[in-house]
Amino acid sequence: MNKNKNKNYEEDKSGIDSNTVGVYRTAATVKGGRRFSFSAMIVCGDRQGRVGLGYGKANQVPNAIEKAQKKAKREMREFPLTGTTIPHEVTGRFGACSVRLVPASPGTGVIAGAVVRAVLDLLGVQDCLSKAYGSTNNKNLTKAVIDGLQQLRSRETVERLRKVTIEKTHTETSHEAAPVAVSVATDESISEEVTA
Repeated sequence: MNKNKNKNYEEDKSGIDSNTVGVYRTAATVKGGRRFSFSAMIVCGDRQGRVGLGYGKANQVPNAIEKAQKKAKREMREFPLTGTTIPHEVTGRFGACSVRLVPASPGTGVIAGAVVRAVLDLLGVQDCLSKAYGSTNNKNLTKAVIDGLQQLRSRETVERLRKVTIEKTHTETSHEAAPVAVSVATDESISEEVTA
């Protein structure tokens, strides 16, 4: 069974994936009844350190999703990563939402709720701990994660700004020591090499 079947990821030809955070319906009461309009929130990312958030409104769902996707791609920006995790601990805030993101050792995985996981997955983070405080409204939680990511600074940036050298943390050393994924040769490829 396809692992990503239940996730609403859409792959683009440019290598940018997108995930729908939510589709929302609002109603305006007019003389003839109710007029419905739809809005969509989408996160786009390339899984290599770039992610963006888009929000679009329209009278039909597909148009709202398309607008949100275009905006998310325009808003994409780069964030620093350390291996497969974030460089340091941050707390992002938006409205009544607070999200704390903590770097983790290799193999930990992304321990987060669905909304926080969507953003971190599309960013390319594979090991991270998180905790949401206050409101857990999906729209504001997504914006709080983006706010937290904007506070990230790489080791080199901090060293350059402060003109000091900083010791490596346990997480950084474990990410450097982590084995790199090596492609395993199958029996077919070995037999092809032997016959050649």
